[in-house]
Amino acid sequence: MTSVTAPAYFFGHGNPMNAIERTRYSQAWREAGERLDPPLGVVVVSAHWYREGVAVTAMERPRTIHDFYGFPPELYAVRYQAPGSPALARRVAALLAPVPVMLDAAWGFDHGTWSVLVHLLPHAGVPVVQLAIDATQPASFHWDVGAALMPLRDEGIAVIGSGNIVHNLRLADFGMAGEGYDWAVRFDERLRAAIDAGDRDAMVAYDRHAGGALAVPTPDHYLPLLYAAALRRSGEQLTTLVDGMEAGSLSMRSIRVG
Repeated sequence: MTSVTAPAYFFGHGNPMNAIERTRYSQAWREAGERLDPPLGVVVVSAHWYREGVAVTAMERPRTIHDFYGFPPELYAVRYQAPGSPALARRVAALLAPVPVMLDAAWGFDHGTWSVLVHLLPHAGVPVVQLAIDATQPASFHWDVGAALMPLRDEGIAVIGSGNIVHNLRLADFGMAGEGYDWAVRFDERLRAAIDAGDRDAMVAYDRHAGGALAVPTPDHYLPLLYAAALRRSGEQLTTLVDGMEAGSLSMRSIRVG
């Protein structure tokens, strides 16, 4: 066991172009990495691995997945070549028992993972595994899975959720740079207050908040927040790394726990 407790994070990853552009978001992620004692490993819960059943990547050399279209060639050229860790994957599966966890050899790093890690851990020397979001389960299940990963932090393993608190691409207006619709800003602020207060019920019951149906039309980008928030111990420090709204309906709020 390491003497340093690793942090947990939630990153509002937004547009994949943040991977190759210097924005105030990517700069905040890079500065967070500069302040981070290198962990022994990383577990990432990305909005973009949303499937039936829980799974964890368990290969030695995960591939970089370019799960988008219509972007410049420079973005498709990015490869994040961190090693995987079958041993860490097995440890995750053991912690989540009796929940069945498939050891996956096919997925890799989707852009919810690598677009952030290229800034947070640019040297790609730390083993990384991805944990899938079970699309069949309620929000409370995801909170409980996140909480079950708590021992990893004391073993020097950082846990990251990557999504967006507000994520409605159907209503996105990319002419609204740095602005948010009123309903999106209000929802983001309600969740900020819930995160700061450690209010599990308010975070789990996100769909009961005014504007919830617009802010979270599908839960895939919201649920990674619950994994990070569930890893905060009582009284533990919480830091907002960066916040802001993009395209009217994307919250870029990113936080560090610990």
